[in-house]
Amino acid sequence: MHALDFSVVLTGDHLDWLISGLILTIELAVACWLLAFFTAVVLLLLRNSNFKPAQWFVATYVEVHQNIPLLVQVLFWYFAVPELLPEAARMWLNERNSEFLLAMFAISFCMAAYMSEALRSGLRAIPPTQYEAGRVLGFGYLRTMRYIVMPQAIKYAIPPLINYSLLLFKNTSIAMAIGVHDLTYQGRQIESDTFRTFETFAVITGIYLAISFLIMAAGALYERRQLLPKR
Repeated sequence: MHALDFSVVLTGDHLDWLISGLILTIELAVACWLLAFFTAVVLLLLRNSNFKPAQWFVATYVEVHQNIPLLVQVLFWYFAVPELLPEAARMWLNERNSEFLLAMFAISFCMAAYMSEALRSGLRAIPPTQYEAGRVLGFGYLRTMRYIVMPQAIKYAIPPLINYSLLLFKNTSIAMAIGVHDLTYQGRQIESDTFRTFETFAVITGIYLAISFLIMAAGALYERRQLLPKR
């Protein structure tokens, strides 16, 4: 049994690997969140419309993505989806870091199902008079949702959205399964290079914990400032 030595993990090339992995993890998390939120808003608008096929499509989309393990979805996007694309599209992906892009699509579209349900719960808290206000102003469905209903729904949906944002960040670690050089992947490389298993994964765990606590703290601060009644 050897003595613990964290300096092996936190110096030289290994520190550079950790930093590059952390940067890529943050980039992936931000890209996934933006795409997931945009997709969630589109899903919400479709489900709240009066067009029955759109409602059925969104309901099916949510059920499928919530009931299939995320790892399976990532592997499906990486191995199966490119087979459906034309050769030019596959070459384009391969020239532009296909692992990152396909992991981003898989994680984003999965988390969009959860975010759309969070936004839907916020939408239920909006009184019907707000829709009537849009009609009084001469707004159509999309303008009423954009200018009147959605800003209020997002405010009510902030607590679950924060939870799903935290879940999204943690789920980015699954991207290492298809070779994305994120923080988890780099940690595995350092462990293989140094044989310092405990030190390596203790550092990786600490980094994930620190960022997770920052997300939770930011969410708690927002709730205190925006959601609690002011005196």
